[in-house]
Amino acid sequence: MTPGRRIDLHVHSRWSPDGRATVDELVEAIQHAGLDGFALTDHNSVAGHPRLAALAREHPALVLLPGVETSTREGHLLAYGLGDAPPAGRPADETVAWVLAHGGVPVVAHPFRHVHGVGEAVARQLNVSAIEVVNGHNGRAQNARALAIATERPLGRTGGSDAHRREEVGRAWTRFSPAGATPGLHRRGGPRCEPALPGPPRAEVARAAVPSWPTPAVARPVPNGGGALAGWPVTGTPRRTLTPKRLAVPAPRWQSG
Repeated sequence: MTPGRRIDLHVHSRWSPDGRATVDELVEAIQHAGLDGFALTDHNSVAGHPRLAALAREHPALVLLPGVETSTREGHLLAYGLGDAPPAGRPADETVAWVLAHGGVPVVAHPFRHVHGVGEAVARQLNVSAIEVVNGHNGRAQNARALAIATERPLGRTGGSDAHRREEVGRAWTRFSPAGATPGLHRRGGPRCEPALPGPPRAEVARAAVPSWPTPAVARPVPNGGGALAGWPVTGTPRRTLTPKRLAVPAPRWQSG
């Protein structure tokens, strides 16, 4: 794979109703996982952004991105680079328009999850920058269906752990290249990556004409007793490499106050 920064683009803290980790614990976990950073994407909340901004100043080598996972009428939508959370409970297309109007980048989250996915029809028509094609809590079939739509449209592809506990951080990530570039979720241009899904080794898929850029990858956890990082998810060799596509990602904008 192309060397570069590996960012977990879907992580929850205690500011989510079902989150169990503080933002500080997530920063510790991302370093244990061997990744370069994460996006804080709490459910319908940006309350963790001030602490994330403070930690970003304390850890300049890490990429700590402000994000949010919004509950739309049809399902969940990820958004990056916002200072405020979009209103919850609105139709997905209206929420996407709100995110774009406020300078953010909308990404469909786990579209084929049974309860919180937007489903195929909505994923095919939303005006988003990318689709999450590797989610650490999804099965291979759900991720593969998301990848198929992102490829067909075509759209950018992202990966994230969807961690709600610190031990889940790093189960999936997005690889950005070149190594020196800080992911800036800009709507045009931006870093490059390439994606992978869990599963047995398979032949590498032919590369698209667009060079590699955001790439979801999946890491396997180390079993208890597995050494210094026992019990923590660590990066590993992705088991399946998929066709890359260009993603646009916004520069972090921190909530004031």
